[in-house]
Amino acid sequence: MNLPNKLTVFRIILIPIFILILTIPYDWATITTMTVVLPVNWLMAAIVFAVASATDFLDGKIARSQHLVTNFGKFADPLADKLLVITALIFLTSFHVVPAWMTAVIVIRELVITGLRTLIVENNGQVLAAQMPGKIKTFSQMFAIFFLYIKNIPFIYFGFPVGDILLWIAVIFTIYSGIDYFWQNRYVFSDGM
Repeated sequence: MNLPNKLTVFRIILIPIFILILTIPYDWATITTMTVVLPVNWLMAAIVFAVASATDFLDGKIARSQHLVTNFGKFADPLADKLLVITALIFLTSFHVVPAWMTAVIVIRELVITGLRTLIVENNGQVLAAQMPGKIKTFSQMFAIFFLYIKNIPFIYFGFPVGDILLWIAVIFTIYSGIDYFWQNRYVFSDGM
């Protein structure tokens, strides 16, 4: 197994650790800075999430630069991203930080695009590489989630809810990139229309 695939597997392994950290009751320890009370397990989860997100950047960069792209990587890398983001959003929704409709939009888009990619492969098509709208979606999702878990510190002290703003950007680009991906692959449905 090459290094990019090991990083992808490592990211997948971090997901149950992330879950375990968040299921620890958060009243055992908190960090208070000015007016923000941050549960320690949220901070720990944010760090695990950041490390996992960094592996997403690294595995792709290494795979492309060293010509280590594999079928396993093409399958597991986007799956790991989706599992990580969806897990983090479900917990944020359960903590009443992210509205359920936003999580639903993101989850539905990810499931639909995954299904579309499966259809493309089954029809001997070439799955498109991530386009700029999809990259903006992923970037804004990951940074929004990180800042929401750390309660927007340090930006909250300036009245700037960076996590919330990034989440709105993520939702907008989730919808836009989903529509764009469907439009670029509309040929898959040509036999039924």
